[in-house]
Amino acid sequence: MRVSELPQELFDGKRHGYVPPKQLNIHESLKLHTDFDEDIDPVTYEVVRHNLWNINEEHGSTIQRISGSPVAMFALDLNPSILTEDAEFVYFGPYMQYMSGVTDTQVKWILENRSENPGIKPGDMFLANDPWVGAAHQQDVMLICPVFHEGELFCWVTNCLHQYDIGGITPGSFCPSAESAFEEGILIPPVKIVENDTVRKDIEDIYLRSSRKPEMVALDFRAQLAGNITARDRVFSLIDRYGARTLKSVMKKVIDNAEKAFLTKLETLPDGVWRERTYVEASRPGDRRTHRVCLTLRKEGNSLIFQNDGTVEQDGAMNATYSGWRGSLIVAINELLCWDQYFAVGGALRHIEFDPTPRSFTCAEFPASVSTAPTQAMEISLYPAYNVISKMIYPNKELRPDIMCIGGTSQWPATIFRGNDQWGEPYGYILIDPIGGAIGAFAHGDGINTGGQSRTPICQLPNVEHTEQTFPLLFLYRKELPDSGGAGKFRGGLSAETCFIPHNVENMTHDTLSSGNATPTAPGIMGGYPAVTNAYTFITDSDIQKRFSEQRMPEDTSQVNGDRVLLGLRQQNFNQTPEDVYAVRWSGGGGFGDPLEREIDLIQKDIDSFAISAEAAKEIYGAIVDENGEVEKTATEKERATMRTARTQNYSGEKIIRNGSVKIQASEFLTVREDDSGSFWSCARCSTYLGELDQNYKDRCASEIKAISACNPLVGDPADFIDDKIEFRQFHCPNCGSLLENEVAVASDPVLADIELKIG
Repeated sequence: MRVSELPQELFDGKRHGYVPPKQLNIHESLKLHTDFDEDIDPVTYEVVRHNLWNINEEHGSTIQRISGSPVAMFALDLNPSILTEDAEFVYFGPYMQYMSGVTDTQVKWILENRSENPGIKPGDMFLANDPWVGAAHQQDVMLICPVFHEGELFCWVTNCLHQYDIGGITPGSFCPSAESAFEEGILIPPVKIVENDTVRKDIEDIYLRSSRKPEMVALDFRAQLAGNITARDRVFSLIDRYGARTLKSVMKKVIDNAEKAFLTKLETLPDGVWRERTYVEASRPGDRRTHRVCLTLRKEGNSLIFQNDGTVEQDGAMNATYSGWRGSLIVAINELLCWDQYFAVGGALRHIEFDPTPRSFTCAEFPASVSTAPTQAMEISLYPAYNVISKMIYPNKELRPDIMCIGGTSQWPATIFRGNDQWGEPYGYILIDPIGGAIGAFAHGDGINTGGQSRTPICQLPNVEHTEQTFPLLFLYRKELPDSGGAGKFRGGLSAETCFIPHNVENMTHDTLSSGNATPTAPGIMGGYPAVTNAYTFITDSDIQKRFSEQRMPEDTSQVNGDRVLLGLRQQNFNQTPEDVYAVRWSGGGGFGDPLEREIDLIQKDIDSFAISAEAAKEIYGAIVDENGEVEKTATEKERATMRTARTQNYSGEKIIRNGSVKIQASEFLTVREDDSGSFWSCARCSTYLGELDQNYKDRCASEIKAISACNPLVGDPADFIDDKIEFRQFHCPNCGSLLENEVAVASDPVLADIELKIG
């Protein structure tokens, strides 16, 4: 596959995976540095390896310090990378990992399309934000720097930073009503903006001309410029100290070691197919449809293949390009399969293929609208990957602790606000608070309450005071929400809610931009329950100012009187006055395992810490709580036995106990057994037969369909936002009543075959 053909190949539906250097079509005038030592002493390797990592860290912190943008400082919506001369990842940073997941495609494109004209030379840097070449969306602007040694291209240092505004029909460049890329921010394929270490003012002027805040974008660009210069100089210092061959040896060994570690893991896992299906809502203002998103992971020997077959066609203003989809998947690949390689994913990518369906919602063709991709299409591409990868690695006990369920903000409930502040200065931004997120449950313990977003491992929730200092807002509260994490043997992390009013201004103008308000997008796995959905609360003509005068601050919007207005998921240009109260809730982390398996001591701890309510403890966990808030052990065990029996009472099929040797533990309550007749699915607890291995085990389960509100106490009525009926499907062992799996599904969609295993 020639990277220069990438846009056309997306139309053809060909696979995209690792591109060996010999297949890159590079002009003969560009000489690559390829010399390295086969052997390197381990001490030198470790010293230089950590030095390279520190270069990446310094690169990122340089951007933060110079930019000063809340996006850079708090959301950490940036990421630096180091790549080899032929565009293999050495390292990317612990910031917004979406961005680095598309860096190598950009660099390969530059190698093929810019090596002859205008050429790639020392002192050059290329600016790019074209999502069809390699970007998450237009706001993520990349600055790409080739590093030369003695006339040969030695490596690349790059960075990406979300820019304040780069044009489009909506301030901030999130354009929720855009129908095509022509209504969004400027598109820039890689262009040489720095030549001979001098910024080309003609190119910079074109870039800045589209922005409503050119001075802020110019500062961000200089922050990126300083980051690249810093990283490049540090690479030069390493070459001076250790020599080019030694440094290149370390780079190659980092990738080779990562490859070996990745293959070692794959060798312990069975071949098979794992599937996940989820949904997004509201592709444009007024849209009341659900839009299906599918992800399939195939393991064939030492290769992984990701596909999106079954995903709906591109539509409206929420699509992602191939680069965005691939970059999203690389986040989960890095965190679940390569975490021990410390953000060195290049070795794994040699054995991973990305095979999307063109014109789909997660692999859109030009000129689809993609400016809102990271908050919808890319989130919904990333988070199902946690489930399919977790199910793939579950059979290996040593890898099982690496399992992580879907985390909070699996769809970002964006609030885009703007206006003029008390000094008459224009402002506009997106509320960053949902970065507080939540970490989903693990296979060995609970998730982390408001633990951030796993796609940005070192992100931090902004200080309320900093936001109030920067914008004319007054926060009423920000709090974690009981019951917001998905229930399970291990509970998902809790999410939170932020509530505010305008301050020192007469009004501010808002847009909402969200999905996951009707349909839970953090569904849990292996019997784990979904986390809460996103929600907006808007109360107009409220009594908040009266409460202030009486010195009574609200702890929840339920305490505020006024007119409650149901906001649409893409509602534009509505005003909030100081009399109006606005709250934003974001989704929590999904649960792991059957909630009836949760230890009573953990339930007691949850009640004592207000993580779950007494009502949820009884309805979902089967826990009987007395008037003093104490869980009664004997009564709880009796209640749980009754609930397990109730799960099987409507099953009309034959209950067959079929023994055999256990070949694979496929999930918490699902095993593959083998006897003289062959391999078959079986309940891990009671050995009940659940079908032959080539069948869907769910077809022989005791299934139950419930309203989606049964999955989480805070989930509301989907009919507020969509026309489709959403079901909460549960699949139990027909004999012992163990909960094998749940599904969140549109009623018209068939039961999902989530696991297929191949036994050699």
